[in-house]
Amino acid sequence: MAGKPIGGWKLPRDERARLLERFPPRYATPVADHVTFKPGPGNASPPKTDHCVLVGRADDGEGVEAMVVAIHGSTDRPDGSTWHITWSLDPGRKAKESNDVIAASGWKPVEGEIRIPLEWSVWHPG
Repeated sequence: MAGKPIGGWKLPRDERARLLERFPPRYATPVADHVTFKPGPGNASPPKTDHCVLVGRADDGEGVEAMVVAIHGSTDRPDGSTWHITWSLDPGRKAKESNDVIAASGWKPVEGEIRIPLEWSVWHPG
C-alpha cells in the first residue's frame, strides 16, 4: 500500500542524467530525482520556484550521499531541515536518512553555481 502523498520538485530526466554524469554517485543506488517539501510549523506553503541551486555535498562515508540545494537563496527548509537531493545510497539505507546525515555532519560547498530546473509534483512513496 502506498504511503501518504509527498510534494516536492522533480528533476527533469535529461537534467538528472547530466548531473549524475557531472557528479558520479558514490554509492550503489543513484537516487538524484527530487527535492522534498515538508511544511513544518504553521503548515508553510511550498515556495513558488522552477529551479534550485546546488551549493554543497554531504556524505556520511557509510552509504548516504546528498546534494544540498538552495531555493530562493536559502538552504533552510520550512520544517527546520535542509533543502537537499538524496544523491546515492548503499543497500539498506533510506533516502530519508539524508536529513540526519546533513544535520549530524554538515555539508561541504561545491564549486560554482549550478542551477537545476525543477518541476512541482506530488507522488506516493512505494
